[in-house]
Amino acid sequence: MSTIQTAGETQRLPWSTRIAYGLGDTAQNVAWGAMGIMTFFYTDYAGIDPAIVGLVMLISRCFDGVSDIIMGFIVEKTNSKWGKSRPWILWMSVPFAISIILIYTVPQTTPVLQFAYIFVTYNFCTTICYTALNLPYGSLSAMMTRISKERDMLSITRMCLSPWGRMLAVSGTLPLVKIFGDTQLAWVEVMALWAVIAMLLLLLCFSRCKETVVIEARKQTTNIPVKRSIQALLYNKYFWCALTIWMMQNVIFTVTGTVLPYYCKYVFANDSLYGFLYLVETLITISVMMFFSPKLLQRFGKRNMSLGGVIICLIGHLIYLINPLDFNWLLFSCVIRGIGFAPVQSVIFGFLGDVVEYSQWKFHIREEGLVFSGGSVGCKLGAGLASAILTGLLSLAGYISSSSGTVVQPQSAIDMVVRVYEFAPIFVWVVLIFVLAVYKLDKLYPQIMRELVEREAKGEL
Repeated sequence: MSTIQTAGETQRLPWSTRIAYGLGDTAQNVAWGAMGIMTFFYTDYAGIDPAIVGLVMLISRCFDGVSDIIMGFIVEKTNSKWGKSRPWILWMSVPFAISIILIYTVPQTTPVLQFAYIFVTYNFCTTICYTALNLPYGSLSAMMTRISKERDMLSITRMCLSPWGRMLAVSGTLPLVKIFGDTQLAWVEVMALWAVIAMLLLLLCFSRCKETVVIEARKQTTNIPVKRSIQALLYNKYFWCALTIWMMQNVIFTVTGTVLPYYCKYVFANDSLYGFLYLVETLITISVMMFFSPKLLQRFGKRNMSLGGVIICLIGHLIYLINPLDFNWLLFSCVIRGIGFAPVQSVIFGFLGDVVEYSQWKFHIREEGLVFSGGSVGCKLGAGLASAILTGLLSLAGYISSSSGTVVQPQSAIDMVVRVYEFAPIFVWVVLIFVLAVYKLDKLYPQIMRELVEREAKGEL
């Protein structure tokens, strides 16, 4: 017999568990948010040549996607008294905390040794520790419950709590560095503080989040060939839907995060406006996710509420196009995006969780690790391609780089900035509308779970 929670649809996760799970992402974002200004530390406090920093980032990105897939297979092969995904939160909490601190203890030595140190510590933190922590953390939700809406609530809670970690680190790092002496040692001390906070939150997440999905039939299929696992993933149409949704989320983040600073600087002559726009949109998104997403989910389901939100984004952006050179209209676009995109953003990991059940139903393979790792590769690929296309367009338009930041840009470059912000979001919204329109898994899910219950009762996966 298999122990599953779907049979009666009565078992719900308590809010304490949901919050503990969400704080796991807060922990990762406390550290990750601070690392967003890592380049500034390298150049202005550790005295590293910017070219060295850029080379490390470029080479490291090649390893990142590969490590995601490897970690997906490792999770599938993990068997411990705590489960498959949950133990990695415990095992990696301390190494992750240490890796954050190591990044900022760059020795004052030759450029070659500094490059080696940065390369090793950066990849130890991101490619190894973060990947070994973040991917099992994401797949854990599919092992905590098989009730689709419960996974959606875990996703909503996660997405409500995760931005607070980033905002804390982004707003608190530099002021604390000043207080602690404004030296490299001060950075190490501040990062140690963030690392300890992250570690404690991760341990709380581990202690409260249990893997309760136990499928006896799965024990009979422990040696699934790698080729078959990959084929099941590639032929899973809803995996591609969920991947595209997650990818487009990262594409729009990349577009706005890359283009809006230029927009504010060269159209409105005030680059500090970007911080205001980012804060407004983030707070609106969190508010909508916190107060409205659970109610929308209960009434409409995640597909319908996501589709409605994306349509709002598209309509709002088309209205903004009436007067794109006015700051108030730009602010309007950020507000509408914050409102409309919150629903789909809040349940993105719920989509991936349902893909796991569909894979078991369709292909008789349950692969939480591979589903979440494959989705992670897709989202990173989307962000990377978007970044490359955006910088390429700016270069083609004649954008002039300058370390002083006071150069006068040609009108062609400014026009390109405006055009990208005008039309790139439309591409994202149209793709999402199409994907969500063909997404039917919400309707199929009850039938899928009934059939899985019957199969697992017979000892079949």
